[in-house]
Amino acid sequence: MGKRKNNLFWLSYSDLMTNLFFVMLVLFVLVFSIMQHKANKLEDVNKSLAVKAAELDKINEIRKSLENIDNNYFIYNKEYKKHILNIQVSFKTNSANMLDMDIKTREQIHNAGKSLENLMKTLPQEDNIRYLLVIEGQASKDNAAINDELSYNRAIALRDFWFGKKPNLNQVLPNCEVVIAGSGQYGVPREKPDIPPANQRFLITIIPKIGEIEYEE
Repeated sequence: MGKRKNNLFWLSYSDLMTNLFFVMLVLFVLVFSIMQHKANKLEDVNKSLAVKAAELDKINEIRKSLENIDNNYFIYNKEYKKHILNIQVSFKTNSANMLDMDIKTREQIHNAGKSLENLMKTLPQEDNIRYLLVIEGQASKDNAAINDELSYNRAIALRDFWFGKKPNLNQVLPNCEVVIAGSGQYGVPREKPDIPPANQRFLITIIPKIGEIEYEE
């Protein structure tokens, strides 16, 4: 009888140990899976941060390159992130003809365009980076009904003056898209007092577009 009880005890003990081992095994697998999931998630976060850091470094590199723009021709406005063409332009009323200006002024504008072109070619040229070059025309605040169209047409005239009629800008400025804008008498920034002929001018905005940056381990 005592031997039977002893056998039952060891059988029960063996079952208990087996069940405890199974519970510990399940807990181990569960904890391992949770830790593995958190480790994978943390790795993804680290990769994402590394990509963002690389993107920020590239943006800072481009921003530093843009500081090399010739300040003889362009003045940078920090508030609106635009370069103002530092040449007094004077079109005839309702005209968008670059020939309205004297030869010296046109020569200065031409040199400014060459300076801008050279700057764009020094910016980082990579497959995942493209640029928007916005040429914006502004008009004097004389409340003329055609100021929006006039400033737009003048911006087109400046683009053609710089790069030629119907230019192949993919060859002139690789990885760059030129956008024409006319903000009339409402664009920013504007000089004060805002009375004619003030603010009859051009502004340049260079916007980098950075695509997907590959993570390097």
